[in-house]
Amino acid sequence: MRDPQLCRRFAASKKGKIMKKWRSIFFLTLLICFAMVKANAQCSICTKTSMQQGEKAGKGMNGGIVYLMATPFAVMGIIGYRWWKNEKKKEY
Repeated sequence: MRDPQLCRRFAASKKGKIMKKWRSIFFLTLLICFAMVKANAQCSICTKTSMQQGEKAGKGMNGGIVYLMATPFAVMGIIGYRWWKNEKKKEY
C-alpha cells in the first residue's frame, strides 16, 4: 500500500523540477529573442524608404518592424502556455 503523503511529496518535487526546466527554457528563449533585435527585418520597399529618410529614421523603422513581428509570437506563446497549464490541471 502506498503512503499518500509520500506520493504527494514526490509529485510536488517532480512538478517543481519540470517548472524550473520550463522557466529556464522560457528565459533562454526570451534572451535569444532580445539579442536578435539587430536583425534586418525590412522588405525592399521599406529599405528604400528608410534610406531616403536617413539612418536614424531607418533604425527606428527597423525597430518598429521587429517589434511588430515579435508581438504575434509572444501572444501565441502566452496562449500556448495557458493551454498547457490548463491541460496539466485536468490530469491531476
